[in-house]
Amino acid sequence: MSGNALVLDYVRTPRGKASAKGALRGESAVGLVVGLQRELARRTSLDVEQVEDVVLGCASQVDEQGADLARTATLLAQWGDRVPGATINRFCASGIDAVGQTAARVRAGDLRLAVAGGVESVSRVPMFADRGPLWTDAETIRRIGAVHMGIAADLNATIEEFGREELDAYGLETQQKAAAARERGAFARSLVPVTAGAGLPGHDHDRAARPDGGDREVVLLDHDELVRPQTTLETLAGLPPAFAALGESGQDAIALGAYPGVDHIDHLHTVGTSPAMADAAALLLIGDASAAERAGLRPRARIVAAATTAVNPVVMLTAGQSAVEEVIARAGLRPADIDVFEFAEAFSALCLRFRRDLDAGPDRLNPHGGTMAMGHAFGATGAILVGSCVEALEDRDGRYGVAAVSGAAGLGVAVLIERLPA
Repeated sequence: MSGNALVLDYVRTPRGKASAKGALRGESAVGLVVGLQRELARRTSLDVEQVEDVVLGCASQVDEQGADLARTATLLAQWGDRVPGATINRFCASGIDAVGQTAARVRAGDLRLAVAGGVESVSRVPMFADRGPLWTDAETIRRIGAVHMGIAADLNATIEEFGREELDAYGLETQQKAAAARERGAFARSLVPVTAGAGLPGHDHDRAARPDGGDREVVLLDHDELVRPQTTLETLAGLPPAFAALGESGQDAIALGAYPGVDHIDHLHTVGTSPAMADAAALLLIGDASAAERAGLRPRARIVAAATTAVNPVVMLTAGQSAVEEVIARAGLRPADIDVFEFAEAFSALCLRFRRDLDAGPDRLNPHGGTMAMGHAFGATGAILVGSCVEALEDRDGRYGVAAVSGAAGLGVAVLIERLPA
């Protein structure tokens, strides 16, 4: 397997609710990553000084998430002065792009062993906190047609003529899948509980709030916090449209001015059919065959290829699907050859479009539920999806899987993996 990029292990935190009441609100992004780095080294008995790079995706690289968080975390994790680190930004596709880029470097022989993943603490560094011109400069917004992702989702639903009932039905389906997967322990191998008391910068937990008031670590979160097993079609049907007021404020006019193919936007998505924001981190250990042998680890999967695409920035959210189609074709495969699709659930309409166009039924599309149920931690989501794809293939003895994410401004990244036999 020389020249291949192999997934040797995968760890992630639970996804916490990105709010003042979320279980991970007191944990900094760097703290989440350091915890995973320490666990990855522990469980693999990894000689960390053999790691040649740590590459993380992060969408809001400002304040606590600025100043090359990957290098900062690696130093705090005590992986040695010689292990580099880089933090990249491709919006919501940052984490999956970190995996794809790192795998390409391994295949090229530039790296033998590396860690790739992503992190986002949305509760501490909110969306749009970097105040880039795409969000804040009126002229940039006018010229590009930059709109909120929810407006783009409703525009896509209008273009595809999806009805509210179809959108709600998908929202229920992903909640049911996620609840069932969590109940049967589908994530037990990769999930690393987050504990307080590690003494890292950015930890806000009050010692007095701990059971004994002391310094011992206590578990803050050991499951995906956002899953709502009590969801029903009736509760979803009762939710109001989430983006109608935003559209009336001028966002609809911007979208329609930049995309003249339609004359109105039907506002149909609700909080139940939109991705819930989350705090989380994820890491994959990626290496070539020699690194796997040296570390004494059995490769779990091979990263075959990655594709990055771009589409109209107003329609925006179709880019993940176009990246999937590109990476499958590049490998000489067809959609029917793919056993598992892990597709970031950027609103119900895009999932329904994906399912229709690629004939990806419920058993193959997000079999463990998706980001609408378990949460979207921007920079971490793509890395989580790649790891989840490996797990789902192992669960069903499948061969090929694809993970993909759509990002702001019409960006999409997909990664194709092949499960390796035990």
